[in-house]
Amino acid sequence: MNARAAQWIVLVVFCTGATLAGAEDAEKPPPDKSGYNLFNPTPESLMRELTPDRPDKTESPYTVDAGHFQIEMDYATFTQDDSAGVRVKTWNVAPINFKVGLFNQADLQLIYDNYLNVRTEDQTAQTTATQSGFGDLTARLKINLWGDDGGKTAFGLLPFIKFPVNTGHTGNSLVEGGLILPLAVKLPAGWDMGLEAGASDLGNGNDNGRHAEFFNSATFGHDIIGKLGGYAEFFSNVSTERGAGWVGTVDVGLTYDVTDNVQVDTGVNFGVSPAADDEEFFAGLTVRF
Repeated sequence: MNARAAQWIVLVVFCTGATLAGAEDAEKPPPDKSGYNLFNPTPESLMRELTPDRPDKTESPYTVDAGHFQIEMDYATFTQDDSAGVRVKTWNVAPINFKVGLFNQADLQLIYDNYLNVRTEDQTAQTTATQSGFGDLTARLKINLWGDDGGKTAFGLLPFIKFPVNTGHTGNSLVEGGLILPLAVKLPAGWDMGLEAGASDLGNGNDNGRHAEFFNSATFGHDIIGKLGGYAEFFSNVSTERGAGWVGTVDVGLTYDVTDNVQVDTGVNFGVSPAADDEEFFAGLTVRF
């Protein structure tokens, strides 16, 4: 499967899911929560189901209830890639996404990469280089357009901007950003589908000029037994940078609802294109309060 075919497949699925918004069954109207905000929190009895953006790559269109906070983080993430005699191993320790509900259908998110360690082994030249330090800070604003408090579909806007606060040359020195469009669809037989389309404006790898990247994903989730659930996902990223290859991954993982406000998860992402990392392993949790 080439990059163009993969992009079209995910885009067709995205558009098909979006059309379901006009065919929802009549349901009991959700309670009016428009009066709640950061300083007038939503009562616990009216809070929506915990729906984090993790652990898959497909973002959720659901926001954190007004006046409440949510922490989503990995304990650690390990990524490995072997390409043309060069092996790269990356550890990302405790990257965190801190969220605060501003209004009923809007939340603010601050993502910090925390500690990064990148080890590059050139097996041809018999050399090894290590970079370590702290990562960048990304600010995101999620706005839900519909479906936050009920319905078979939900859709949102998620603009983001990255600030280059990294140390140890673990990132570039450029401000970067983009927009994500997440869509959620409740399918028959207890299945959930998440779709995402987005674009970003990034700096070139040689710090000379900028380029656009376009990404899409589709994820399907279902309860396995009790509070244990699972998902499978396909992710695609196409870059306009000269010489950049298509990135495609197939991702699988498990989630477990410890309580209504705590979820733990684990998963692995497999690269299915030469430009993608070979494997990425992670485990993490979500806590809402």
